Amino acid sequence: MRGIKKAFGAQVALAGVSLKLAAGEVHALVGENGAGKSTLMKILSGAYQPDSGEMWVDGKPYAPANPSEARRRGVGMIYQELSIAPHLSVAENIFLGIEPRNGLLIDHPKMRAEANKTLASLGHGNIDVNEPAGELSVSQQQIVEIARALSMGCKIIVFDEPTSSLAQADVERLFDLIDTLAKRGLSIIYISHFLEEVRRLTTRLTILRDGASVAVYETKSIDDAKIVAEMVGREVKDLYPRSQRTIGPVLLEATIPGSGKLTLRRGEVVGLCGLVGAGRTEFLRAIFGLDTIEGKNVLINGTQKTSDPRSNWQSHLGFVSENRKEEGLALDLSIGDNVCLPALSKLGKIGFISPNQRSLHTARWISDFGIRCQGPDQPIGNLSGGNQQKAAIARLLEADCDILLLDEPTRGIDIAAKAKIYEVINRLVTDPKNPKAVLMVSSYLPELLGVCDRIATVCRGELSEAVPVSETSSEKLMRAATGN
Repeated sequence: MRGIKKAFGAQVALAGVSLKLAAGEVHALVGENGAGKSTLMKILSGAYQPDSGEMWVDGKPYAPANPSEARRRGVGMIYQELSIAPHLSVAENIFLGIEPRNGLLIDHPKMRAEANKTLASLGHGNIDVNEPAGELSVSQQQIVEIARALSMGCKIIVFDEPTSSLAQADVERLFDLIDTLAKRGLSIIYISHFLEEVRRLTTRLTILRDGASVAVYETKSIDDAKIVAEMVGREVKDLYPRSQRTIGPVLLEATIPGSGKLTLRRGEVVGLCGLVGAGRTEFLRAIFGLDTIEGKNVLINGTQKTSDPRSNWQSHLGFVSENRKEEGLALDLSIGDNVCLPALSKLGKIGFISPNQRSLHTARWISDFGIRCQGPDQPIGNLSGGNQQKAAIARLLEADCDILLLDEPTRGIDIAAKAKIYEVINRLVTDPKNPKAVLMVSSYLPELLGVCDRIATVCRGELSEAVPVSETSSEKLMRAATGN
C-alpha cells in the first residue's frame, strides 16, 4: 500500500499511509484509537475506497470494489466484532457465498466434507460442522471465520483486536494458530493494543499517528516506551503512575452470599482478578444493585444501602459498565448529555436544564481528561473508544461519586488512552482534598499489578481475600484464578 489517503468530509482519516507486508510475515499495526488503523484495513479489505494512493498484491495492481472482490483476490479480514450468521451451520458459514454446487443445488455433503477438512487443517476438527454457529463459543466462532477466509483462498488475513473477548487459554490457542498460518506462507496483519501480544507474534510493526505512518521497526529492536512515544508523539515516562497514597477509612463494605466479603478504603484502588465468567462483573453489578441477590449486604460509610441504583448514585457510588455500547453510554446523545445524566439537578432549577450550564460542566471534564472531541455537543458515539471511556468515568465525577466501580475500564482502547486513564485513577485516589476509592475489574494482569494497592481473586464465583500488590505476582494471581 503506498500513499493511501482517505477523508470523511473535512476529517482526514489517512494522510498518505504506506505499508509493506511480506509472504509468511506477521506484521503489527499499532497506534492510538483514531490513528487510522481500521480505516486503512477497511480500504485493504474493500470495505472503503481510498481517495488516492495505490495498492499491489503479488506484484499486481489491487483495487477491490468490495469485500467479496478483496477475498477473491486473497485478502480476508477478521473483525473484532465477529460476522457470524448465528442461525446457519458451521459449514454454511465457512462457505457462505461460495457454496459448492451440484447443478443448481448446493452440494451439502461436499460442503460438510470440505468444512471438516479445513477445520482439521487448523487443528480444530472437533468442531461440529452441522451445529448452528451461534451456539459456539466466541473462540470457536473466530476459528470458523478463519476457516472461511482460508476456504476462499485468502493469503493475507487481517486480525483486528482478536483477543479482546477471549479467555487466556483461547488466546494461547489463537497465537499458536497464527504461528501455524505464517509457517504455511500466509501473511498476517495484526492489530492490537497489547504490546506483549505484538512482541509474542510479530517480526515487524508499523506505527500510525494522526492518519500517517510515522515509523516501521523490527519488533525486537524497539522497546515499549519508544513504541508509545511514537504513537502519541511525546515521551510517556511512566505507564502506571503511582503517587504517594494515604489509605483512609473504609468507604464500602460488600458481602455477597456465595461469593464473599470485600472492603474498600478511601484513597486506595482494589482490583478484582479472575477468568472470564468467574463472577467478577456479577460482583460489581450486585454491589451497585443491577443484579438482585438475596441476603447481600452493602454498607457505604457504615450505612446499609438498598439495591436501587438510583439511591446508590445519590450515595456517591458510581458504576462504569464493561459494555460501553449497550450499557455504558447513550451513543446517540451528546458528550454533554452523557456526562451530566446522573447530575441533571446541577444544570438548572424546577426541572429545566440550561444548555449553557451543561456545556460549562462538560467542558471542564473535556479539558481535565484530555477528551479529543469537537465539543460538548458532539455525539458521543462519534468518539474513539478511549475518549468514550474517559467520558464514562467523567460522568461519575460529575455526579460527585466517592466510590468508583470500574468494570474493564481500559478494554478495547489504545495504550496511550490507557495511560491517561491510569493517570486519572491515580489522581483521583491521591486527591489531597477528597481522595476517591476505586474498585476495578480487569482481565489484564499487568494493569492490576500496576494500578492497584490490593487485589482479590474471583474463582468460580468465590471471592478471595484481597492481598497487597507487593505480596503477589501474575503467576500467583493466575494460579488463584484457575483454582490451582
